[in-house]
Amino acid sequence: MGSLQQHPMFKKLRKLVRPQPLEPLPAIPAGQRVYAVGDVHGRSDLFDALIAAIEADDAERAAAQTTIILLGDLIDRGPDSAGVIASARTLAARRPLRALCGNHEEMFLQSFEDIEVLRAFLRYGGRETILSYPIDILAWNAATMAEAQAMMRWTIPEDDLEFICTFEDMIVIGEYLFVHAGIAPGVPLAEQRTSDLRWMREPFLSDDGDHDYVIVHGHTISEQPQVRSNRIGIDTGAYLHGRLTALGLDGEERWQLTASDKDGRIVCRRQAI
Repeated sequence: MGSLQQHPMFKKLRKLVRPQPLEPLPAIPAGQRVYAVGDVHGRSDLFDALIAAIEADDAERAAAQTTIILLGDLIDRGPDSAGVIASARTLAARRPLRALCGNHEEMFLQSFEDIEVLRAFLRYGGRETILSYPIDILAWNAATMAEAQAMMRWTIPEDDLEFICTFEDMIVIGEYLFVHAGIAPGVPLAEQRTSDLRWMREPFLSDDGDHDYVIVHGHTISEQPQVRSNRIGIDTGAYLHGRLTALGLDGEERWQLTASDKDGRIVCRRQAI
């Protein structure tokens, strides 16, 4: 037996079957904790329930410097964009909150000045956003495009617009990069185009290369979070599937919190990723 163990082929086989050390997972700096929230799209009921679940989850854990990151697309398509913005502003007043500008916030802000952007905005859920503010629906339906734009300017609070104007394009915390949509693979972060950060799908989604960070993003809907070695997508279709997801990060630990609409009853649950 001793001579067999010294045989070069035996040594090679033993090396092959020996457990290899696991690569460490990307990490958030010690003492910090992050909750990243996917695309809300006007579902204030899911948003409020998920924020309550986040705060309860955070309170159960060891004390940390906790930041909530909203990945963008708070508005459009769902019924209560105004309520989502109001809740986000209230949350920002009481605890650290950072938000990314999604493509829907981009169209919303531009539609106040550009009639053609307003036309596109209305086709992609903007009508629901505008009518979540106190605008008379009969007057809105009868309005020309210029009159509709004027109604927006009169009705939507300046404070809401100023809040949305503070939204960022990218956020780096530890070994994670948070963007709304994605990045252009192979392009340095300093050279990324704003349009890609807010609108990108391919080739980002299919790319399996190393981006130097794990990219946490929304924008592209999937029924469950998409967890890849180089990206984590958490747009689980709040307006489409009735499911809003947050990704929790603490050191190397990852978990998800989900608020789901079960026939009009909001249910929250936590699970490991």
